[in-house]
Amino acid sequence: MKLKRNILLNPGPGTTTDSVKMAQVVPDICPREREFTEIMDVIRKDLVRIVHGDLEKYTSVLFCGSGTINMDVCLNSLLPLGKKVLIINNGAYSKRAVEICQHYGLNFINLNFEYTQQPDLELISKILKENIDISLVYATHNETGTGLLNPIREIGEIVHEHKAVFVVDTTSSYAMIPIDIEKDNIDFCMASAQKGLMSMTGLSFIIGNKSIIEASKDYPKRSYYCNLFSQYEYFVKTGEMRFTPPVQTIYSVRQALKEYWEEGEKAKWERHRRTFEALYNGIKSLGFRCLLDKEVQSGLVVAVRYPDDKNWDFSNIHNYCYTRGFTMYPGKISSMDTFRLCALGAINENDIGKFFQVFREALSYYGVSIPVIYKD
Repeated sequence: MKLKRNILLNPGPGTTTDSVKMAQVVPDICPREREFTEIMDVIRKDLVRIVHGDLEKYTSVLFCGSGTINMDVCLNSLLPLGKKVLIINNGAYSKRAVEICQHYGLNFINLNFEYTQQPDLELISKILKENIDISLVYATHNETGTGLLNPIREIGEIVHEHKAVFVVDTTSSYAMIPIDIEKDNIDFCMASAQKGLMSMTGLSFIIGNKSIIEASKDYPKRSYYCNLFSQYEYFVKTGEMRFTPPVQTIYSVRQALKEYWEEGEKAKWERHRRTFEALYNGIKSLGFRCLLDKEVQSGLVVAVRYPDDKNWDFSNIHNYCYTRGFTMYPGKISSMDTFRLCALGAINENDIGKFFQVFREALSYYGVSIPVIYKD
């Protein structure tokens, strides 16, 4: 079957290969069959291997849902009674972690930084020293609202010096930016199938320290569905999810993992970097201004300021490109108008060259000046 190939420059789901799409077309199966649980077992081990985790120490726990379910699970499951969460908040997705804490009534500190600013490591250390009841620290690796990359390894070192557990949202970096869960001082990380794995939506997963998960058995149970220990324990006992898994997505993930290992960690990251460079250079060549300095960008997302041109209308430009097979994405910052172009998915620099041909046509069609105009 020949499928139309769209180039998705949004921050996930990403463009997938036809082989990953077609992997979903399988005979119907009850997900309680041994044949299916064996597939999940292999997937769970591969997910740990991607972050170079020791299978004796680390495990992965699968959930049915979008990436936000991972955030919910970790925050509500891994906080002991009477303890506090520290949220390192410098983006839309760490802000979401704050909202989850508020929803559950968790005791937390919201350590705010500008969305364009990497966190102050000395201040993190100071907060941990002054609040000895902090047992869980949460941060985002790649803030896809802006493309800001946080210094996870350095933060994790500080967290562990203060005997706290470090949870990192790696939803938009996992299987793209190389991660070593041990060397990067991470206790728990997370992602979804449709991001770096370049698979289909519906499956999310948390990779973490088995001993900490087992200790959480005695923590308050704040959610019935989204409890990490309960899901982990069920996998240990049965090899299954407690509740119905996303069956077809599991098959697509199996194929996506096969393609991940074939491409290789280093080659895959180099391809994403080349794609990012093509996006960055294309934007700069048209006179657009990036939101962030390049040295703090993740190499996966380019957040771009709207130009000061009366003819600029993001919806018009988006629709022009969309009908020609290219998807742009609006920004995620309430205080500034931006759009985003992302180097996720099964795309490369040649695709980006074709996108800029269409993007330039769109600007010309709607009378937007090239190079674009900024008044400040």
